[in-house]
Amino acid sequence: MNQGKEIAVSAMSAGRSAMRMGPAELVQAAAMARRFYLEGKSKIQIAEEFGVSRFKVARVLETALERDLVRIEIRVPAELDAERSDALRARYGLRHAVVVESPADAADDAPDPENLGEVAADLLGELVNEGDVLGLAWGRSTIHMAAALHHLPPCTVVQLTGVYDAGTAERGSVEAVRRAAQVSGGEAHPIYAPMLLPDPATAAALRNQTGIARAFEYFDKVTVACVSIGSWEPGISTVHDMLTDEERAHYASLGVAAETSAHLFDAQGRRVGRDLGERCITVEADRLRRIPEVVAIAGGLRKAAAIDAVLRSGLVTSLVTDTAAADYLLNAGGPPPRPALDRADPDDRAG
Repeated sequence: MNQGKEIAVSAMSAGRSAMRMGPAELVQAAAMARRFYLEGKSKIQIAEEFGVSRFKVARVLETALERDLVRIEIRVPAELDAERSDALRARYGLRHAVVVESPADAADDAPDPENLGEVAADLLGELVNEGDVLGLAWGRSTIHMAAALHHLPPCTVVQLTGVYDAGTAERGSVEAVRRAAQVSGGEAHPIYAPMLLPDPATAAALRNQTGIARAFEYFDKVTVACVSIGSWEPGISTVHDMLTDEERAHYASLGVAAETSAHLFDAQGRRVGRDLGERCITVEADRLRRIPEVVAIAGGLRKAAAIDAVLRSGLVTSLVTDTAAADYLLNAGGPPPRPALDRADPDDRAG
């Protein structure tokens, strides 16, 4: 009977302590909170300093939160949408998803917001490690990303595709590769060739040229890649714009909905028009799938369905996009996508 009373008294005492902290408790709680939240010390280190158990440190920190001695705010730069980013990462099973605010005056047919490139440049600064091989595919968004780079660890930079027009190489992907290599202080391996050739024989001959062959040798060594995405419409897909009207109609009849690095996909992420790849200077889809980290940069409502298709292809592990595209992707119908990190090929029926 007495034991029961002692337990009750102890509980009442603990309750009073939780409701009202004395000055010594307040000072100690504030000191422990400062060590933990501002100085980054572990609970074990704090326990040793104050001569208490780590369990007491944990209780004091919890009480500090309850008593408003510590207030935790989760804040990201205004242009980043943390809630949409996390929801998008979870829906598609991505390693990273970063959603930026769409420009307030952006029209539905507006090009990719330029700030996507700036945010992607910062993301690459996090993902690339010293000694990595960074691969860059042709695309306006990757060109904007390269122009925004300010820091990269020492790494080798290789071009993954030919250029839209060899005459614009200085302003396109060749310059993007040079820029990234300059920032990192590493080697650059550009490709001085068009992305699309008239026929497979010409493409094969170019792939055997010394400079291009040397770049291709690095494809299996790429650890981080950056690609863009286009939908099958004029001005939104580089490949679409390079083809004849007859060829566009042919590939459209196959159900093409998206394009990345000269590879075509239907709405479910299955590759279509594989013959086109025989005419292109580009990293093969299977090689792209083996790269540990593939970051896609694409945004805008006009590209949203294409982004969905490429995310379903198993080629991409991370995405930088905007709120307009993210809202479409988060509310898109159809079968749920397989986790992107599975790297599953939709054409592999056994997968």
